[in-house]
Amino acid sequence: MNSLPYDKAGNLALAEGLVRQAAEAGAKLVVLPELFNTGYQVADQDYALSEPVAGGETVRWMEELSARHQLYLVAAIIERSACDGVLYDTCVLTGPEGYVGKYRKVCLWGAESLRFRSGHEYPVFDLGFARLGMQICYEVGFPEGARILTLNGANLLAYSAAFGRRRSYVWELASRARALENGLYVVAANRSGAEDEESVFAAKSRIVDPTGAVLEETEAENGIIVTEIDLDRVPVQRMTVPYLRDYKQQLFANGIGGV
Repeated sequence: MNSLPYDKAGNLALAEGLVRQAAEAGAKLVVLPELFNTGYQVADQDYALSEPVAGGETVRWMEELSARHQLYLVAAIIERSACDGVLYDTCVLTGPEGYVGKYRKVCLWGAESLRFRSGHEYPVFDLGFARLGMQICYEVGFPEGARILTLNGANLLAYSAAFGRRRSYVWELASRARALENGLYVVAANRSGAEDEESVFAAKSRIVDPTGAVLEETEAENGIIVTEIDLDRVPVQRMTVPYLRDYKQQLFANGIGGV
């Protein structure tokens, strides 16, 4: 998806059409890119474009689409905390039943630390057909977050991203690595297009299986990919390559050489 900076109404209209296409193709879970509704390079208007999760324009829009199409929807937005007005880069999850939950980006990229506060929790959500963990963009390069979500019960990870073309090789490698090392599915939605010379996005939205194989990918500016996944493959893959069984959780928690 190619979002236009500051054009919330236009971006929501574009995303609505893409969600509708995915729903018509049978999707039960749809993931949109990071800051899809505002564009990414909008630091000068972060506060004005931010929204509370409860009752915010974009989350209400997500709830309406989820109910209309009977699907779950994941998207990262600029959240304004209702408690203290602090801003977060936040993945929101809605479903047929309404608002489900959120994840606040923990590992912030570069100047994002001047725009947003870091989150500190790794929730996993039971969708009935899957147990979902969420991550945002740069975090695809951090195995620890994906592993925590896996240990918390996730069998499916969603990445909402605005990953740059300059380092697209990282996106390609890391999205597959997170799937392989945790024996789960990765659904990774990335921005396309460009906002300025420094913000040219990689596209390459993809779905990766538990062996690290890319099942579907698109580089289209406003394309969608839909594929059926078999979550029964998750425990089989985890037995075939037993990374989780052999993971020394206490040792790694204490640091290398810890006791």
